[in-house]
Amino acid sequence: MDDSSSQPERGARLERLGLEPGDYYFTEEGYLVFTEQYHRKRGYCCQSGCRHCPYGFHDKQGKGKVG
Repeated sequence: MDDSSSQPERGARLERLGLEPGDYYFTEEGYLVFTEQYHRKRGYCCQSGCRHCPYGFHDKQGKGKVG
């Protein structure tokens, strides 16, 4: 899959969302993943079981520390 034509569009969208380098990365499948840096800047836990949650929330257990 060649998504080079969507790169400028993707970059503009990420910029509009206020995301900075280090706030996210893309998986091989193309999914956007927020990093611990992003979650800490956001300042609270959304309790969605995020891969890099710094607040200790575990989706399966339904537990975590409150920000």
